[in-house]
Amino acid sequence: MKKPVSVPKGYRPKENEKFMRPVMREYFRCKLLRWKEDLLAESNETIQNLKQEPQAEADLADRASLEADRSLELRTRDRERKLISKIDAALERIEDGSYGYCEETTEPISLRRLEARPIATLSIEAQERHERMERTHRDE
Repeated sequence: MKKPVSVPKGYRPKENEKFMRPVMREYFRCKLLRWKEDLLAESNETIQNLKQEPQAEADLADRASLEADRSLELRTRDRERKLISKIDAALERIEDGSYGYCEETTEPISLRRLEARPIATLSIEAQERHERMERTHRDE
């Protein structure tokens, strides 16, 4: 069994430290868990709001507005549901030791990218190549 690692208060990963050492992995694990908890809390709030809202508005304009709001809220929650599965996949990569490394090149993903997008699976260079290929195939 692995010895638990604690993250010192105020710790931020730095480029000059060993990449994905235990404290860095734990930092990103905690960051991902907090993000997931926030998304789940928002999702629960949406469910509660939908249960409490009146089901039928007498005024057609009010009803249309309410339906548009609900639709937008449900689309947002669907995107967040997909995001939660990406967070779970990132947490699995932390456990198996592959977190922080590009799926295409196996090179480390920059810390700046991981800070901005902790679910990233590609380095910036690989992501740009991927996006160029998508544009090329979409334009055909």
